[in-house]
Amino acid sequence: MDTFNDTGAGIDRAGKVSGLERAALRRVLALLGNPPIELVLWNGEVLGTGQGTPAIRLSIHHRGHLLRLLYRPDLYFGEAYSHGEVEVEGDLVKLLEYVDPLEQRGTRRRLWDRLKLKFPLLEPNTLARARTNIHHHYDIGNAFYQLWLDPELVYTCAYFSTAATSLEEAQQAKMEYVCRKLRLKPGETVVEAGCGWGAMARYMAKHYGVKVRAYNISREQINYARKRAREEGLDGQVEFIEADFRAIDGHCDAFVSIGMLEHVGKAHYGELGSVIDRCLSPRGRGLLHSIGRDRPMPLNAWIEHYIFPGAYPPALREMLEVLEPGGFSVLDVENLRLHYAHTLEHWLARYEEATDTVRQMFDEAFVRSWRFYLVCSIAGFRTGSLQLFQIAFSRSGINDIPWTRDHLYGRRLPDDHL
Repeated sequence: MDTFNDTGAGIDRAGKVSGLERAALRRVLALLGNPPIELVLWNGEVLGTGQGTPAIRLSIHHRGHLLRLLYRPDLYFGEAYSHGEVEVEGDLVKLLEYVDPLEQRGTRRRLWDRLKLKFPLLEPNTLARARTNIHHHYDIGNAFYQLWLDPELVYTCAYFSTAATSLEEAQQAKMEYVCRKLRLKPGETVVEAGCGWGAMARYMAKHYGVKVRAYNISREQINYARKRAREEGLDGQVEFIEADFRAIDGHCDAFVSIGMLEHVGKAHYGELGSVIDRCLSPRGRGLLHSIGRDRPMPLNAWIEHYIFPGAYPPALREMLEVLEPGGFSVLDVENLRLHYAHTLEHWLARYEEATDTVRQMFDEAFVRSWRFYLVCSIAGFRTGSLQLFQIAFSRSGINDIPWTRDHLYGRRLPDDHL
């Protein structure tokens, strides 16, 4: 069992627990199915379900923390954990798996959240806001991400042939899998929208002989990607452009976006679709890869506020809003949810090994915040409140498509056709 402990804020032993507070906590435990959780309150009183030995102990240090948790658990539990106002003994991932049904049911969902879902233009992801949001998450230092990602710095879902596959092998397999879905051929041109640190663009150029124009608005990532391309002798095949997806121009045979749609904003799906329609050749094809939902729901409030501002994981039907106006045909839809859960498990294990370094780089609250983000994400993918969709598509009426899925799974060396 993984155990995570907070240092904790001072405990308010003097505050008595009211009958109403006890009833509220018992009601919450009942809504969660009476899981094996033991609650230790600020005065030392212990509440539980009485069903066997508790697997998890959650200590709440002040009455004020409890009131906030009851009011907005989706926001304030992450805050309380990050600041040491609650202490968790036991499996933190499992705790969040138990709590996740409340998140999926939208408990205490704000009116503003409901309005944003219905009227996304209330909070448009303008170019200026997009730059600010991306800077907040991705420009905190490449050295930080190098502590716990694979050597290629692939910060998206890996593809595991078996549970024992290493993270490095699984990330290479994911990039190979995407290339096979795109059916790339030597000499073709590819546009990648949201290229991260450039691993996918370099892989396509190196192993499939294509030319890639890759776009990103994170300056640190773009600079790193350009440096790696020069070192690998690929700067003639790959062009990394510091620009938003709305600036994409020219033409291409294939369009790919891996992990960017979450940051586009639902109000701008039409713009992304227009960009794809404008640049994709008459016989072109593409792939969208995005965290998603089974139904329209906002991102967890704490993650959106502190980790991924402005992010929105779309439902599958919302992803199709990018493609339908341009008349694109969906060729393949796949859900890699459990692959992402396993990817995050690898990241969390590496992150835990690096926490002393992270603490020196930032502070203890940062260490706990990013742990909570990774743990919360694992729980989301395990319980199904988060999905990972890959949609392969082409221009309508293209008949030069595979009859079977054999091309995705056949064994071959990555370079054997060049």
